[in-house]
Amino acid sequence: MIRRLRPILVALVALTFAGPMAFAAADDAKLSASVQQLGADDFDAKIAAVGELAATPDPRVVKILKALEGGELYVAKDKKVVRAEPDGDSFTIFEPLGGEKIGTATSDDIDQIVVNNRVRGVIDAALGALNLFSGRRADRLAAALDLVKHPSAASVPALQKAMAAETDSEIRQDMTLALAGARLNSPDKKAQLDAIAELAGSTDPAIFNVLSALRDSPDLDPEVRKADEHAIGAISQRLQLVRIGMTLFEGLSLGSILLLAAIGLSITFGVMGVINMAHGEMIMLGAYATYVVQQIFVGYLPPGWLDVYLVASLPVAFLVTGALGIALERSVIRFLYARPLETLLATWGVSLILQQLVRTIFGAPNKAVANPSWMTGGFELIGGAFITYNRLAILVFCFVVLGVLGLVLKRTSFGLHMRAVTQNRDMAAAMGIPTARIDALTFGLGSGIAGMAGVALSQIGNVSPNLGTIYIVDSFMVVVFGGVGSLFGTLAGAMSLGIVNKLLEPVSGAVLGKVVVLIAIILFIQRRPRGLFALRGRAAEN
Repeated sequence: MIRRLRPILVALVALTFAGPMAFAAADDAKLSASVQQLGADDFDAKIAAVGELAATPDPRVVKILKALEGGELYVAKDKKVVRAEPDGDSFTIFEPLGGEKIGTATSDDIDQIVVNNRVRGVIDAALGALNLFSGRRADRLAAALDLVKHPSAASVPALQKAMAAETDSEIRQDMTLALAGARLNSPDKKAQLDAIAELAGSTDPAIFNVLSALRDSPDLDPEVRKADEHAIGAISQRLQLVRIGMTLFEGLSLGSILLLAAIGLSITFGVMGVINMAHGEMIMLGAYATYVVQQIFVGYLPPGWLDVYLVASLPVAFLVTGALGIALERSVIRFLYARPLETLLATWGVSLILQQLVRTIFGAPNKAVANPSWMTGGFELIGGAFITYNRLAILVFCFVVLGVLGLVLKRTSFGLHMRAVTQNRDMAAAMGIPTARIDALTFGLGSGIAGMAGVALSQIGNVSPNLGTIYIVDSFMVVVFGGVGSLFGTLAGAMSLGIVNKLLEPVSGAVLGKVVVLIAIILFIQRRPRGLFALRGRAAEN
């Protein structure tokens, strides 16, 4: 009996193991045929091959499509598709599916597979559909966003299946938009109208581009075209509001930088009447102090502490530049009071000395200061508006500095004495206020704030010996426009100039915009020589 059953058992075992192997061989053969079709001269054939690959549940498909998009697939002389990597003057060629090394070839032996924008769009859609089922949230989100930008009717089944299993609300929202975009190409008029109605409430620039592409279709139904144009108009209005909002934010961001650079100058100019041309170099020294603190943290402290180096840089920059400001006032400026031209020339000479000193110590090339991790990147708002963390942090820091300075001036004895000296120096001296000491501390305070402004500026650009010269003219414009010695005037002047500059840039360009602002300030000063918010007092009026 056992002898009779032995052939049957052998056949069953053979079928058990050979069946899947036969199906796998058939799948590999189909996959290989689709890969070979990628080398066709006809772009429509390539698109069809990409669609066949995207429908194949094989993890190797993603690598093949990425290789095609990245220009790594070539056609050999025997018409076989291979993957090639440059190796000096030749190429190392690999089997595209298995990745086994085949050999080497020259540029005459292989021809790169060319893809146009149509093929590239189909590849992006295919990769997006394949990544919709990834276990990583970032992959699924990126896939949904790609399908929003490149909608394809072929991705509808994959989107529907992925939405049924997706639990993340943000990814589901993007999938919904991608599904509506894919249905725009449906032959059903009602499906197109429903998709347009669903997309009309979006503020995504990618949706605007998709609807604009649909409008340009030559054979579009008139009713669908009318609905599409209405949706484009609605999205365009919302995107315009978003652009205005971003312009205002960029203006506030620029204004916060100008405010940080001008606060110290407003104090010294308002209290002491000193035109300090070395104020920009105090900003520069604050930036270099930040660089030095960063190097200390990198060289001597654990890597995990690097994120707090910027916090440590603030008191260091304030103390270094503040002490230098006091020394400058005691050694040079106090001998030149009531002689504005000599003060201007002397501080300009000091600025040149400081620039050359920094070049001697640190060298002329720019120094890079890294953002801490909590200031790196940003977040996206509606309509593609992107807010960077470093700009937002500088904006918040600017108002914190302004608030603390306001408290110092209003709630401390030093602030009371400083305001008394500002309003009437002779009367303050007669009341026993040490005006010389107040002058030195005031100049140190203004220089220290300029140093903290350098810390902030180091987070949005490179540190160089010429950093201060970039902001000195703008700082003087802010102080003169807002009102000499007035913190509120400095705030209003900085924010106004920042917003006006950003509003003019798209129209006239950055350089011409600054020229227009300068001319406007000159005309304004002719009517209001004391600025927007002038100080009151006998000395201020004189």
